[in-house]
Amino acid sequence: MTRRRPHTDAEQQQPSRPEPGGRRRLVLHWPSIRGRARADAGPLLLVAAVVAAVALLAGATPPLIRSTSDDATREAVRRAADDAAVRVEAEWPDDYGPNGGRARSPGLAADIADVAGRAEFQLDPGLRSALRPPVTTVSSISLMITDGSVQRRLQLEYLTNATGEPAVTWVSGRAPGPSAADEFVEIPLNGGPWPMQVGLSEAGAAALGVKPGDRIPVQDERRNPYDVRVSGVFRPVDANDPAWGPAPWVLNPSANRDGFGTTRIGALLTAESVPDLRLAFRTDQLRRVVRFDVDPDTLTWESAQALAASVGTLKGSSAVSAERDQSLKWATQLDSVLSDLRDQVATATAQASVLLIAVLAGALLVIALAADLLTRRRATALATARRRGASLPGLAAELVVESAAVAVPAALLGLALSFALAGGASLTWVLPFVVIAVAAGPAFGTLTAARATRDRRAPANRSARRWIRNTQLIRRFAVDAAVVALAVASLVALRQRDIGSTVDLPAAAPTLCALAVSLLLVRLLPLATGLVLRLALRSRHPLALFGAARAAATSARVLPALALTTALALSAFAVTLYATTDRGLSEGAWQTTGSDARLSLTSDSSSHATDVVSRTAAAPGVRHAVAARVSESARFIADNTAVPARLIVVDTQAFRQLLADTPLPPLPATSLTGGDGRVPALVRTADGSLSPGVDFRLPIVTNQAVELTAVGTAPVLGVGDDVVVVDTSAATAAGLPAEPNTIWATGPGAANALKAAASGGRVVARTDLLKERRTAPLTSSLAALSLLTAAILLVLGLLGYALAAAASAPGRWETLARLRTLGLRPRDTHRVAAGELLPPAVVAALCAPLLGALLAWSALGPLALRLLTAQATDPAVVTPWWQLTAATVAALLLTLIAIITAEVVTRRRRRLSETLRVGDS
Repeated sequence: MTRRRPHTDAEQQQPSRPEPGGRRRLVLHWPSIRGRARADAGPLLLVAAVVAAVALLAGATPPLIRSTSDDATREAVRRAADDAAVRVEAEWPDDYGPNGGRARSPGLAADIADVAGRAEFQLDPGLRSALRPPVTTVSSISLMITDGSVQRRLQLEYLTNATGEPAVTWVSGRAPGPSAADEFVEIPLNGGPWPMQVGLSEAGAAALGVKPGDRIPVQDERRNPYDVRVSGVFRPVDANDPAWGPAPWVLNPSANRDGFGTTRIGALLTAESVPDLRLAFRTDQLRRVVRFDVDPDTLTWESAQALAASVGTLKGSSAVSAERDQSLKWATQLDSVLSDLRDQVATATAQASVLLIAVLAGALLVIALAADLLTRRRATALATARRRGASLPGLAAELVVESAAVAVPAALLGLALSFALAGGASLTWVLPFVVIAVAAGPAFGTLTAARATRDRRAPANRSARRWIRNTQLIRRFAVDAAVVALAVASLVALRQRDIGSTVDLPAAAPTLCALAVSLLLVRLLPLATGLVLRLALRSRHPLALFGAARAAATSARVLPALALTTALALSAFAVTLYATTDRGLSEGAWQTTGSDARLSLTSDSSSHATDVVSRTAAAPGVRHAVAARVSESARFIADNTAVPARLIVVDTQAFRQLLADTPLPPLPATSLTGGDGRVPALVRTADGSLSPGVDFRLPIVTNQAVELTAVGTAPVLGVGDDVVVVDTSAATAAGLPAEPNTIWATGPGAANALKAAASGGRVVARTDLLKERRTAPLTSSLAALSLLTAAILLVLGLLGYALAAAASAPGRWETLARLRTLGLRPRDTHRVAAGELLPPAVVAALCAPLLGALLAWSALGPLALRLLTAQATDPAVVTPWWQLTAATVAALLLTLIAIITAEVVTRRRRRLSETLRVGDS
């Protein structure tokens, strides 16, 4: 009995069954679907891995951006502290008595609390929910203590919050009370000092050396004395009570609050004693302020945007400071803080979108290569099924089922991992990617089956064949022109858009440009390999000829070289973005500090600054120390237009030496010590309103101004791009204030030297500032994303290279097997194979790093990196050219060796006779 041979999957493919009416009903042949999937399990699992990884990254990136924006919002509010607080003030009501004097108001504490109540009532409910309970303070002017040579000052404070006055324990004496038996006493306007009872903390009493019952000798700037009596010494029940926040000197003496070298000591008043404070001081010597601190823990990025709008409305409805009534006057910089943060989040989101689109493009190119590999392996089976009656819709449906069965579970796995790792998953990027990934394999397979069974024959007429070739060239040119036009249009749109509009930002511009340039390079690859082949024909080395011939035969394939070059170029772009941002952060830290360390003084005394400079310069590890006067908000007049800028008055000779010790731009060689009646100045403004050669002036008092002339360009120092630098001697001669309030120092020991010399002054170390900015939520997250993107794109590029080699492996090793019959040794076949696979790798190694640098140069400007690096201008593009080239060449070389080794191991088991029998079938 003859045994029947089992049918293959392709032979079992059944045609679509006809329905009544002549239409065919779509029928899926499940054995063929399962058979193809089992036969090509490796490429399908590879596609699943790529889809899962990209779904994880694309799904997790938007939630991570939102959470990072929330963290950045909280961090910005915490760092802003006083600037972010919402304050409200109100003028004091008149306290004239019936006899023309000043009457004591026993209920003054209730009136003060009423201001806080009115302020809360005016707050928007959304804004109020983001603010902590208010703290109300009544503060006197700072009084000089006249009991010795030490510069000590006393400031009287009345503090209360929503729960009342802060709880204290009186360790000696008693709480301050009224100074007179008659609570409604009226004093004459020109009477003597009115007595006040105050309480001191244990630290404050020890610093003054007083006890209950003692008087503190104090006077104001006009030498008017005040009668301040200590009623008791207290200890706070909770030193962390928010009520102590606005006046920490009440608990512990604070240094340098009223000038360098001074110590401020706070005295506490109570509801019973605050009416005496009102009698003892003039109206303009007391401030009552209600302060609302923002609670960062309640903020998110979205709520902060609504908060900024509410703050803007609140400030718009505020009374002006010139009004002398009791209307509320609101003041806060919270809206400015949130506006700066909004710009930073916008540029961070734009950068993340650019990087994510690059990864998606690289992944889709790899999936296309995998689909091409699968189609090449199945070409015979698909053509056979088509000849046996299978319809194209039926084949396409089977391939779609197979592709969906691979891609959809992989995408769901990626999304599940995104939920687990990032706390959420976004479908914005994942859905289009999965749809394209599912459609790639069926599109390649259906097109191959259609081409294999079409009845179009090659015409015998030479002109007809020429017409077909020309038509193909025109179509190819149209496709290339469309890709290039799309890339140019996206790049133009990117460079013309404002970074604040991230929704319309064409973030695909770098990816499209990489695709367009890579496509043009790949179109030139056949010409290059053809030229090499012609040169090899004249060579006496047969291996070079064989390798060049195989390379010329396979160079017409566009997809392998396109995927490799595009992925490596985008990887180089991501590395360039990381390097540029990191260098920009370093330069921004230098611009902000101006040196290795900066000391900001609150004293107007030049003698103390000179002493600090001398002690700092003599400290070990300090190379230069320079004192300067920095006015952050000087207002100049140029061409009848007000120009706000930072004024720096400094010894330019010493400052020039200090700048030479830093990476900052040096001062111009122009002399600033003399002039023809005008003060020479170096200028820099963002809008160009002050430029070299312009005459301008600085008003200092009413109807008096200092005339200046711009003689050069100033370096960027501090925050912002508006700077005016003048020499100390010229400024002093013109009547400009020149007492130093800032000290710059360079050297490894500059920060420690300034801290020691300033005795607790505010020192900003460049290294600490740089570390703070690098670890900020936005910058650290973007740095990690840039490096991760570069690594993923590198892996995708090498993976696409391997898939392209696998697709061409059967034809390559069939040819090499035939060459072996002519005497070619096995190791020679390895060299020929390397020669065939080398051209795409050479193009990628030479062009990808350069293309990545060009993409960064064209696209980083619109991304506004300066908002993250805190620079006045965008950072210069930093391309680690040699590192990128070396890494690319090494990765490609190792991949090439691995591909050839794997192919040798795979083909070693096949006999030469089997290869020859198969032939071209």
